[in-house]
Amino acid sequence: MGAADGVVNDRVGGHSEEVIKGGGEGLSGQADEIVYQRCIQAGRALLTLDLDFANPFRFPPEQTEGIVVLRPPRPVLPMIRATLAGLLPELKTRMLKGKTWIVEPGRVRVYDPDAERELA
Repeated sequence: MGAADGVVNDRVGGHSEEVIKGGGEGLSGQADEIVYQRCIQAGRALLTLDLDFANPFRFPPEQTEGIVVLRPPRPVLPMIRATLAGLLPELKTRMLKGKTWIVEPGRVRVYDPDAERELA
């Protein structure tokens, strides 16, 4: 996921609405399902604070470029930035496509549907 290859959900923080509108996505305030479908159609990953997107039954990551749910201790800009800083090294070493990542300070939990199928 390059810097220009993502859609930021409007629940990420005070500056994210600019990112959405600046990117021409027009997704501010839209229902989660619309955001999810737009990411699939645009071939972009989703970055959000909205824990609803962590549910792989409601938002299957297989069809996406990836879903990243940030879980800072508090949803204030400095903590969001610190949590994002922990995500960046992971993007260099792991594939996000088709997976859901839950990013917390100091750890990244990965839901990989392909690994689930291999265990079955």
